[in-house]
Amino acid sequence: MTSDMTSVPNALSANATFIRPSTFYINGFYNIPHTKYYYAFLCIVYAVTVLGNSFIMCTIYLARSLHTGKYIVVFNLALSDLGGSSALIPKLIDTFLFENQVISYEACLANMFFVLFFMTMQSLTLLVMAYDRVVAICFPLRYSVIVTKEAMTLIIVITWIFSITTIALLVALITRLSFCRSVIINNYFCDHGPIVILACNDKFINRVMAIGCFVVLDCVPFLLIIVSYICIGIALLNISHGLERRKAMKTCTSHLILVALFYLPFIGTNITSLTSSINANDRIINSSLTQIIPPMLNPIIYTLKTEEVMQAVKVLYTRAKAVVICNIPNGQVFPS
Repeated sequence: MTSDMTSVPNALSANATFIRPSTFYINGFYNIPHTKYYYAFLCIVYAVTVLGNSFIMCTIYLARSLHTGKYIVVFNLALSDLGGSSALIPKLIDTFLFENQVISYEACLANMFFVLFFMTMQSLTLLVMAYDRVVAICFPLRYSVIVTKEAMTLIIVITWIFSITTIALLVALITRLSFCRSVIINNYFCDHGPIVILACNDKFINRVMAIGCFVVLDCVPFLLIIVSYICIGIALLNISHGLERRKAMKTCTSHLILVALFYLPFIGTNITSLTSSINANDRIINSSLTQIIPPMLNPIIYTLKTEEVMQAVKVLYTRAKAVVICNIPNGQVFPS
């Protein structure tokens, strides 16, 4: 009986030490010289990202020829790129250029959710695009039956539900952490790892969940993409005609470039972060670049590398020009 009574105060004292801060302080680009030039660069990158991805989405929406399973996935990638950049860059500029480095606890968790969610969607969408290429090259006669609008829409919906559920659980587990030492986040946004490091109670569940998300949402898609291209390579070797082989390879180049842009800098940054000789500020700059550059380049690559998109753009331009001409009043002359 006595032991039960003494355990009650201990439990109460343990609960009393639980601290949930009202705000966090994002340390970010502290003491990095000439950062205003970097913020100006971020503004340009964000403007190009918004224009490029909006252009891709509008083109796919307006061009009937692009209303296919493949371009539903491309539309989703553009939407994920736009969402990820919008969740990260405007807040990053507001935080450091206008020195609003204090962020509320709830806003910090919301920022973490949206940035990680859209990064996850980018990773999974690249995997779905790899699936599309495998079917197109390995099973060309069944492509129109397998890669339908309905099938690809269902796959995209599943990836959204899976990503929302997983990232929401990852972020929700932050609420079990107590922050009794520091609230200074040594990163440029409310990232999961730097926040977990600040906690002073048991972090085991959070770390296991973070490792699980990294493996399932990043490593597994990357490995499956590699396996898919091994299958594509084997299928290409069985194509005897050189012209058909080159045509099949050309359909994969845009996707391969997207995969390289997304995964290679991400992997490289994580490997270099293990090296103690790398300056912390350099690591933050490199990490931020790996998140903001791919969404800007993806629509440019797809516009320039994909003949179907370029053809759709030409058709839309011709149609818009015809509408303008039809609306000009008869006999109206414009000054040269």
